Amino acid sequence: MFDKIVIANRGEIALRILRACRELGIKTVAVHSDADRDLKHVRLADEAVCIGPASSAESYLNIPAIISAAEVTDAVAIHPGYGFLSENADFSEKVSLSGFTFIGPKAETIRLMGDKISAKKAMLAAGIPCVPGNGEPITTDNNANMKMAQEIGYPIIVKASGGGGGRGMRVVHTEAALLSAISLTKAEAAAAFGNDTLYMEKFLEDPRHIEFQVLADSHGNAIHLGERDCSMQRRHQKVVEEAPAPGISDELRSEMGDLCTKACKDIGYLGAGTFEFLFEKDEFYFIEMNTRVQVEHPVTEMITGVDIVKEQLRIAAGEPLSLSQDQVTFTGHAIECRLNAEDPKTFMPCPGTIEQFHMPGGPGIRCETHIYNGYKVPPYYDSMIGKLIAHGDDRKSAIARMQTALHEMIIDGIKTNIPLQMDIMADNAFASGSQNIHYLEKKLGI
Repeated sequence: MFDKIVIANRGEIALRILRACRELGIKTVAVHSDADRDLKHVRLADEAVCIGPASSAESYLNIPAIISAAEVTDAVAIHPGYGFLSENADFSEKVSLSGFTFIGPKAETIRLMGDKISAKKAMLAAGIPCVPGNGEPITTDNNANMKMAQEIGYPIIVKASGGGGGRGMRVVHTEAALLSAISLTKAEAAAAFGNDTLYMEKFLEDPRHIEFQVLADSHGNAIHLGERDCSMQRRHQKVVEEAPAPGISDELRSEMGDLCTKACKDIGYLGAGTFEFLFEKDEFYFIEMNTRVQVEHPVTEMITGVDIVKEQLRIAAGEPLSLSQDQVTFTGHAIECRLNAEDPKTFMPCPGTIEQFHMPGGPGIRCETHIYNGYKVPPYYDSMIGKLIAHGDDRKSAIARMQTALHEMIIDGIKTNIPLQMDIMADNAFASGSQNIHYLEKKLGI
């Protein structure tokens, strides 16, 4: 096992990684920006190194500074968390070339799955169903593009090949709107991802968003930990996640999980990853693979008892998986509500000082957050300040526990989305498990 690692991230995921390291006896180095000197994990880590000013580009995205921090502290590995550089193939490659272990997949795997066109081809080859579309890049030939859209059938969605986070995509309902949508998406993709390659596929009208958690080691073993439903979304950003997904049979779970583990072996995957699907009319359609730990990993941990972050560390250290597929069991139901420092009606970020913070408790409640009394939420980063997870014997009891915990939680001094989460937990469609990816936006009127 590693002696010391650098945690190349911030906030709740950095604290989550630190806790896993403590349990495994691994020393930790927290890298941080000037604005994050008072983060909880920075205070708790064995060592801390400032890697730049508040701007992410000059700190958390500064590859030379992060690698230098590993060098000066004699660390042997780097954990990227999620976001920032976690799915950056160049970062993975440079970490390895500098003599450190990247706690995640190999650079070539990140590149393969980071490009939506090559990822789709790889999944089709592995026998995983994909959203209808020819899988070829959109060209500058307008006539060819219009013909492609006609063959797929409207409505279609234009997507950036290197996109993510809900950006770089547009739904097109008519041929008249196609060329404009391509032009706008191309410009957005170039600005956001440095890659303006686009592709198009069929737009599914009322799908659910379901994803499968996988783990794969360097000894040829791969397992899945079941699925999560992440359909409650706003502008392609997940708001509530749960496991298992309502209405998915044991047989279908096993069938899709086996396909995902087979795909891991086919592409030589290493570490924790997530296969994301759209699910409509009892059919799964692959959309992308996230080659990192997910924000919503705790709901899977709660129903399986598997510590996904510790498995990441063990895999990166060359150890085999700690369990086989037949040892994976599912117990009860878990729900996660993302907690954001934002206005619950306008969704505008609300940085500021936490004047009072009270964490809820009780059976089955887990709170992942880095905030504390007096902590100043900075304006420079994502507005998520934590996650609240509730586990129960079944979905109904998990919802009831979540409602109790949300009412019990106190965050004073800033606005948060807790009122929105309370509204969702009391929603009849959510209670019935019938929500799709468009439901929340329709409910909010946006």
